[in-house]
Amino acid sequence: MTDRTSAALRPTAGALRLVEASTTRPRSVDISRYARKMTAHCPYLAPSLQRGLTTWTVYRAAGDAEAVEAELFHAGVQAAEWLRPLLNRPHGLLRCENIVLLGDAPGARHRDLMAWPHWVLKNLYGPIGVMFGKFYAGEQEVTAAGHRIPAAPASFLPVRAAIRRRDPRFLSATPDLAAALAAADDDGRDIIQHIPTEWTDIRTWARNLLPPAKPSPSSPDTPASPPPSSSSATAAAPAPGNSTAPRPPSR
Repeated sequence: MTDRTSAALRPTAGALRLVEASTTRPRSVDISRYARKMTAHCPYLAPSLQRGLTTWTVYRAAGDAEAVEAELFHAGVQAAEWLRPLLNRPHGLLRCENIVLLGDAPGARHRDLMAWPHWVLKNLYGPIGVMFGKFYAGEQEVTAAGHRIPAAPASFLPVRAAIRRRDPRFLSATPDLAAALAAADDDGRDIIQHIPTEWTDIRTWARNLLPPAKPSPSSPDTPASPPPSSSSATAAAPAPGNSTAPRPPSR
């Protein structure tokens, strides 16, 4: 962890409280049955579970929406940096760390809390071959092929190795990111060195990465939300995937 990501230096520290450190069998949320069901939709998950390479870190929201967003971002950076050196080791492609979100922030759904952290993280880490997804508690997902995915028992951000031959096609709404992911190479760079330090500034920086908005016939002067990409992009193998407009892509 760098000085920039140290909790002691962040004004939002404490907005996301650790419930359980990384574990294959969390006790605070019943995830085992869901994970087993998801093996039918992901060929990487069963061997990952068998080898104990799918892990879950559980947090509880304990602050306002903006502070929780900021801490989700930092939790994602921590997870990705932990994962990076492991991806080139034996069975590295089977590793997946999942960031679970429990609790609520006033006036914000989990969908709202996770949208910007997810968008920032996948743009930062996609070019080095680390993929982020997102799932929302109780929401039914549908793959690009029309298959229903079991509803997740909790909201979470999966973090795992990108599958370069497959994942880019799930990012059709963000072609630049898809191209970067297809050519991904981890050269050891400091991922957050050249981005702002404050979360509000990071989000502003990330807004510039949104694909061009299509004009809305009903509101020609208001940028439309970017189109979503396939749900399968967040069916993140090996794992079972108060914001202001414009919004990041929903997938």
